[in-house]
Amino acid sequence: MNPTTLLPEARVNGIALNGPEEHLDESTLRQRACTELLRQAAERAGLLDGRSSGDAIEALLERELHVPEPSEEALRRHHEANRTAYVQGDRLRLRHVLFAVTPGVDVQALRRHAEGVLLDLRCAETASEAFARAAEAHSNCPSREAGGELGWLSRADCAPEFAREVFAHEGLGVLPRLVHSRFGLHVVELLERDPGRAPAFEEVRGAVVLSLKQQAWINALRQYLQLLAGEAELEGVSLEAAETPLVQ
Repeated sequence: MNPTTLLPEARVNGIALNGPEEHLDESTLRQRACTELLRQAAERAGLLDGRSSGDAIEALLERELHVPEPSEEALRRHHEANRTAYVQGDRLRLRHVLFAVTPGVDVQALRRHAEGVLLDLRCAETASEAFARAAEAHSNCPSREAGGELGWLSRADCAPEFAREVFAHEGLGVLPRLVHSRFGLHVVELLERDPGRAPAFEEVRGAVVLSLKQQAWINALRQYLQLLAGEAELEGVSLEAAETPLVQ
């Protein structure tokens, strides 16, 4: 969906989420709907007295969401299944072609263009030269002047959604699909890999606990929002199938 598409006025229990002249994308509209559902629930619970809406919502969630402590078995099972997530010191040397998503851009046309470049690069016989030419010709990143090279990057050097995608791939070469990030669509080539070190469970137990508790909290929030949405009158916005930015 084009980010500047004018959406109809939406409401939660009669409270407007956007004005008739306000341009909103669907994600922002869902976020507002979730926040309004929580604000109204906090108001019904008498938590708005003397509090800002944000503080009242925090108090509501603290009261309503109950996250149990994960068992030792669950912690070890999660660690075993997600060892790569806890690797320390791993790095990738990579380059990319960035197709930036900016206000007003036709995202579908941009995606088709990016996918065409991706296919060309995966089929190129002289991938090294072809990638540098593609970066210079198409990339919206300053790295285009260096053939798209970003150098050595750790997970912390990247946007989280970009790091999840590129560090999950094994091997080297042009990735088989576009990588999505807050900046746009990327064609990525992995050039070198430094695997780092995989610490023992005992070394990262605290991080595993935090990860499982965070996921449990997110799941509890989603369920609570579904409950509130089921009891509310929603107009012009649907929360049934979509994950909202509030709980991602």
